[in-house]
Amino acid sequence: MRSEPGQTRSGTPTGPPDAPLLVLGPSLGTTTRIWQAQRARLGEDFRVLRYDLPGHGGSPTGALRDPSPGATTVDDLADAVLALVDDVTGGEEPSAFHCAGISLGGAVGAWLALRHPRRVAALALVCSSARFGAERPWRERAELVRREGMAPLRETSPGRWFADPATARTPVGRALLDDLAAVDPAGYAACCDALAGYDVRAELPAVQAPTLVIGGTHDLATPLGHARELAGLVPGAVLRTVGCGHLAVEAPDAVERALASFLAGGQAVARRMSMLP
Repeated sequence: MRSEPGQTRSGTPTGPPDAPLLVLGPSLGTTTRIWQAQRARLGEDFRVLRYDLPGHGGSPTGALRDPSPGATTVDDLADAVLALVDDVTGGEEPSAFHCAGISLGGAVGAWLALRHPRRVAALALVCSSARFGAERPWRERAELVRREGMAPLRETSPGRWFADPATARTPVGRALLDDLAAVDPAGYAACCDALAGYDVRAELPAVQAPTLVIGGTHDLATPLGHARELAGLVPGAVLRTVGCGHLAVEAPDAVERALASFLAGGQAVARRMSMLP
């Protein structure tokens, strides 16, 4: 995986070099652009590292261990993110970082918090889920894009992504849909396979990191019930609702404020974790 395509060197966080690291994950079909509205403000207090999923933006599908149909899991995506974090920290002693993600990016963050509890100091799940629906529709979508490419999804995504499909005609909406159209179908399909097999409902009670859950009141892809389920399963999780669709682009300031407030408290946790043996 690569970070910040076209905006910084690959693998280079932005923000104060001595600030806590904040890793921001995207939704399926989007790139680092999805966090553009929040990057500047969050970058005042954190080293912000955004990443692209395989086949998206600046990250090649070849970054996957095995992109063949049915092979990719969220575990694979999370391992790649952790390797990126270790790479950008320059081989330093493994340290804790903050992690926030939208949809699939949230699933990657949750997986990291479960598999590497000492590494994730605070976790934010934005318009995400413990299980993104039944397996078969994801397998079918993967087959569709492998067969026909990204064009069919560019037509249908506005209804899933945005609270108002007219957002597709705004500069932000057009840019997001252009990014979607440029995704490598093999990488997109592999991420669909990862979502097909993702179900952490039984595991989430083991999450140790302080957790914020943000749910969109107009989210059709992961309706508010998904956020409520996440908040109910993760011990001590805080739930915030925002008037937005699945990508949360309709309310960037509200998402930014919720994250900034929550993560400010997480910095003290990171310092404590860094002192653990």
